[in-house]
Amino acid sequence: MAELNPSTSAIATVLIIDDETQIRKFLDIALRAQGYKVIQAENGQQGLGELALHGADLVILDLGLPDLDGFEVLTELRNWSHVPVIVLSVRSDENEKVKLLDSGANDYVTKPFSIQELLARIRVLLRQTQQNIVENVIYDDGYLKIDFAQRQVYLHGSLIALTRKEYHLLTLLAQHKGQLITQPQILKELWGATHQEDTHYLRILVAKLRAKLNDNAVHPKYILTEPGVGLRFLNIDILAK
Repeated sequence: MAELNPSTSAIATVLIIDDETQIRKFLDIALRAQGYKVIQAENGQQGLGELALHGADLVILDLGLPDLDGFEVLTELRNWSHVPVIVLSVRSDENEKVKLLDSGANDYVTKPFSIQELLARIRVLLRQTQQNIVENVIYDDGYLKIDFAQRQVYLHGSLIALTRKEYHLLTLLAQHKGQLITQPQILKELWGATHQEDTHYLRILVAKLRAKLNDNAVHPKYILTEPGVGLRFLNIDILAK
């Protein structure tokens, strides 16, 4: 049974970044057989682009890519994403494994590998991600409080009324702990796949949400706009209560 995306209850999406066609095809078949959605990329630049445009719940990253070294891809990815990453490589040097983990990889699998072992590692990482979100049921910085379990938002202790879309956007940003969420990702999440070009929807929604949070677009405390790219929730200290 496939893991669910913890923030949306949708089937989890796995991004495969590997230049070997047979490996991608093998992984694609195995993952889809378990119910996962799969995105494929044959080099580092394409993989980073797919992640930025479409998002993913987990990345399988090969080190020996034709354009960028896997370390470069991992470093770039970690500048703006917290997505779990499993590295695949024929290299088995212990020092390299330590370097990869220190660079932000979540796990390491040496080729050739057992598909059952890889699937188990995927399930573990997705469960950990889900558990982290479940445990972080309340955000509270003394001014803004978001009770994810009760679906309520407070300013200075007073309950504020948010529309369904406003609440969805706020929690989407807050639960991703400072991660940059791209415009297409947000539009797809809030309005569906057919609205990924309707950026005016998002501009209007962000303006309304900022007004209710007393947030300033020029000097934001919570919602930062990365022009032409997406949004980021600035205050990332999610507190478990």
